Amino acid sequence: MTEAHVYSVAEIVGSSERSIEDAIAVAITRMTELKRNVRWFEVLQTRGHVENGRIAHYQIVLKVGFTLEQ
Repeated sequence: MTEAHVYSVAEIVGSSERSIEDAIAVAITRMTELKRNVRWFEVLQTRGHVENGRIAHYQIVLKVGFTLEQ
């Protein structure tokens, strides 16, 4: 029989002053410190904060899936 997986999904927000990619990396790094078996992510929203006409930081909303242990 093929091994089946059951996933749990969490929605998290990462932010960074550097880039969108860094905001994703920050969020995933922190999630893997809290949960084991993180397997995938999906970007749901991209937004940012502007101060004095410049981008102050990027904010990314992610859906993160991880397998449940048996």
